[in-house]
Amino acid sequence: MCANAQDNPAATVDAQLPEVTVSASGLELGASEMTTPVTVLEGNELVRSREATLGESLEGEPGMTGSHFGAGASRPVIRGMDGPRVKVLSDGSEIQDASTVSPDHTVATEPLLANQVEVLRGPSGLIYGAGAVGGVVNVLDGKIPTAIPEKGYEGSAEARIGSGASEKAGAVSLTGGAGSIAMHVEASGRDADDYKVGSGWSGGSHVPGSFNRTSGASLGLSWVGSQGYLGFAVTRQNAKYGLPGHNHDIEGCHPHGTHLHCGSHDHDHGHDHGDEHEEGHDHEHEHAPGDVPVVDMRSDRLDVRGEWRNPFTGFSAVRLRGGLTDYRHDEVEDGAIGTTFKNKAYDLRVEAQHEPIAGFKGLFGMQTSQRKFSATGEEAYVEPTITRRTGLFMLEEYRLGDWRLEGALRYDRQTAEAEDSRVKRSHNGLSASVGAVWRFQPGYAAGLTFSRASRAPAAEELFARGLHMATATYELGNADLRNEVSSNFDLSLRKTSGPTTFDVTAYRNRISHYIYGRTLDELEGVQLLQYSQADATFTGVEAKVRQQITRHFGVTLLGDVVRAKLDDGGNLPRISPARVGLRLDGRWQAWEGNIEWRQVAKQKRVAEFETTTPGYGMLNLGVAYNGGQGTPNEWQIYLKARNLTNRLAYSANSFIKDAAPLMGRNITVGMRVNF
Repeated sequence: MCANAQDNPAATVDAQLPEVTVSASGLELGASEMTTPVTVLEGNELVRSREATLGESLEGEPGMTGSHFGAGASRPVIRGMDGPRVKVLSDGSEIQDASTVSPDHTVATEPLLANQVEVLRGPSGLIYGAGAVGGVVNVLDGKIPTAIPEKGYEGSAEARIGSGASEKAGAVSLTGGAGSIAMHVEASGRDADDYKVGSGWSGGSHVPGSFNRTSGASLGLSWVGSQGYLGFAVTRQNAKYGLPGHNHDIEGCHPHGTHLHCGSHDHDHGHDHGDEHEEGHDHEHEHAPGDVPVVDMRSDRLDVRGEWRNPFTGFSAVRLRGGLTDYRHDEVEDGAIGTTFKNKAYDLRVEAQHEPIAGFKGLFGMQTSQRKFSATGEEAYVEPTITRRTGLFMLEEYRLGDWRLEGALRYDRQTAEAEDSRVKRSHNGLSASVGAVWRFQPGYAAGLTFSRASRAPAAEELFARGLHMATATYELGNADLRNEVSSNFDLSLRKTSGPTTFDVTAYRNRISHYIYGRTLDELEGVQLLQYSQADATFTGVEAKVRQQITRHFGVTLLGDVVRAKLDDGGNLPRISPARVGLRLDGRWQAWEGNIEWRQVAKQKRVAEFETTTPGYGMLNLGVAYNGGQGTPNEWQIYLKARNLTNRLAYSANSFIKDAAPLMGRNITVGMRVNF
């Protein structure tokens, strides 16, 4: 769906607004030209959506939610998939942190500094890695300039405060240049206390240990010429946030075969694993707020980006993306470091886009990466590992009248080695996708895509063995895991112009040898989790329909549902429930606003040892005043309110949904200035 059309309800009802280019498409396509659905957030729409974490910022879009681990960590979940199946990029280069290892680890990016966020669902992201079977999230920023500002400089500044966690946050960025040299500097900061929950929670009014304090800064330098640019940026990000729900009493838990034993507690096989999870149920908190562990994270990253346009005959562009990351976070308990996680990694990607050959236009390239991951201390549940990946890919398109045809092919090789045990595993995989978009009427498009993707198991899935107290699990890896192979069909219908616009997609993804954490046993709130393989199927629908009522008002109906189950019976854990929302938006002169009701269904299709999650309704609204429109010095004052009715709500995606319900009423006031 055209992102700009949704962002400007005041447009004349018969106009078709220009589309935003999807950078991650590889071929500079518009959203309506993609064979599978894509979401582009930019401008005022992005300002309204941005929250403290990337997962929270995207959860209002169909098919997307967050993993929700207190206030400091929430990774995007797309079509019921998360972790390594959702790849997060920084302008095409993979963000190398520890967020794929566990949901209590934050994504090392700052939403306040993003200029545009693109979400490619399903097979659209094949050229960025066959493992991204859920999708790709590409965060575009300006830390490496690609052009010299027309007036010699340009920048922006934003500040905001929020009531739900007494949040104070801000960001500033500035780009300047002359001749062929451009420089960019940016900085951000956030200070938020423990957040309030909805009314009626037996655990109190705040979630202990849900505070979140972050800061970051970046310096970039580019050479810009008539045929492209080459630049680099150094970035440091810091984060300090609590881990709610931590229970010291489980420290002695360990497996006996397929059963758990915790200290002197005998296992009771008669306990009920399917108890109903109702809003009035009791919660037990085992320690005072001061005992909550704290993540102290630091990430240093060097980015290199470049583009050479029309480099030689037959090629329209050569692009370079690379990142070198030194990531570390300490989990601090009672003032002492309990566990240290380190990730030293690099990612390099080179692609060449060729001119049309017999009507075919496309690109090919190579990607290589290495990750040295280690965990030392009390929760070193994964021994140090080295993971190396190399991928070769190509993408081609052919246009025939109202049809656009697309095909992609990728070959990947991965080696994962456990350094202590010297166990080494290698996996190879060939992935492919074919798709078509048919513009059968002006403003209408239908798309169909089939993909077959092979994902190698992550090092944690292969080699984990130990207690992970943040998620209250004892994890057992399996070094004999095979590649999982997904076969995905996507069928979409879009209308992008006129008073009525819509984007509806249905998909079915059958995955052979699907890798998941199967719970073998549960005791004292701890789950014995074994990484296992079984055939699984994900089936779902995503929809967004908007009707322009008058010149100044429009209404949108949106929703999604995903059904994820094992082919031999049973449900997969932590799957998003069905959602539906109704939004009324308006714009008059310099004012704009919206009010939305979002209804989330009860999740009763749960895995073994998993409790159901009650449904809830949430009322949200926003209003903004835009000043200086049409000038270089535009500014905006905005107010947005979430969960106005202060509803007590739980996330079915979260490991700690009982200990950390969603935030209650939160009113945010902010100001953004461009100069």
